[in-house]
Amino acid sequence: MLLLDHLISIWISWWTMEKFERIERRLKLHDMRVLLAVVETGSMHKAAERMGTSQPAVSRSIAELERALGVRLLDRNRRGVEPTHFGRAIIKRGIAIFDEVRQGIKDVEYLADPAAGELVIGCSEVLASGPVFAAIDRLAGSHPRMTFKVVTGTRATLYRELSERNVELVISGTPPVTSEHMVVERLFDYSLMVVAGSQSLWTRRRKIELAELIDQPWTLPPLEAPIGALALEAFRGSGLEPPRTAVITESASLRSRLVATGRFLTMLPRFAIMPVNHNPLLKALPIRLPNTGRTVAIVTLRNRTLSPLAELFIKTAREIAKPLVRK
Repeated sequence: MLLLDHLISIWISWWTMEKFERIERRLKLHDMRVLLAVVETGSMHKAAERMGTSQPAVSRSIAELERALGVRLLDRNRRGVEPTHFGRAIIKRGIAIFDEVRQGIKDVEYLADPAAGELVIGCSEVLASGPVFAAIDRLAGSHPRMTFKVVTGTRATLYRELSERNVELVISGTPPVTSEHMVVERLFDYSLMVVAGSQSLWTRRRKIELAELIDQPWTLPPLEAPIGALALEAFRGSGLEPPRTAVITESASLRSRLVATGRFLTMLPRFAIMPVNHNPLLKALPIRLPNTGRTVAIVTLRNRTLSPLAELFIKTAREIAKPLVRK
């Protein structure tokens, strides 16, 4: 009986491998590319225009894929063309295949010229002007032919871009829900600081209580935004309700410019005024805020091989974060 089970197991393994190899021989990367184009554009005609070919050629590629796999990949309706659940499954893997091919090409280019290459990074706006700027500045100084594309947005947007492989790494607050598909590396923790313009009278004081500033003009992010929620914690942790905010904006750049006039106060993360991107028009006030720390992390996809440039960027980011970790 054991021998029979063993023979059946061998036969099933052989049959599965034979079937896989038969399908693999019939699959073409070009046909996969056509399928992705059809789904992205929503029609055979638009996919043909995008790829510079004819609609019959697109239809033939889809038919070849469906014959090779033995399932229907697309449904046609009044709204256009939509993938079946079989189509969505193969598209998901197809995106990963083409991403790995792109990464392989980048690796070859990097090995051919280690001073060049392209890296797509996702981060929040405030992190873009802090540690991300510092890392790019350091690398661009020694590798002037490197290209960096920085995508900014909310955490939800950034992690969606990472999952869809549109960015190679994300530097942001830790994901609200830990995913088994992501690798999360703590970079540093940060807290908020009250910041005024360097010409503000408040900068002449050696000690200030937050309550003294409650009636001053403030510019803050929306309280539901990450930094805004942290500011709300700081006020309430000091026994205060948040002040009336004269200008509400998520733009750290706009808030910094308003504060630089000397008429406004704001709260910024400590890394936003780190020495490497010091703004002489801004100055942190000597106010002790309640411990309202948050973590900044580097997040990558678990099964995605990082390009050499991404690994170099992460190494540089760790070096820049060391002073922030010590603080």
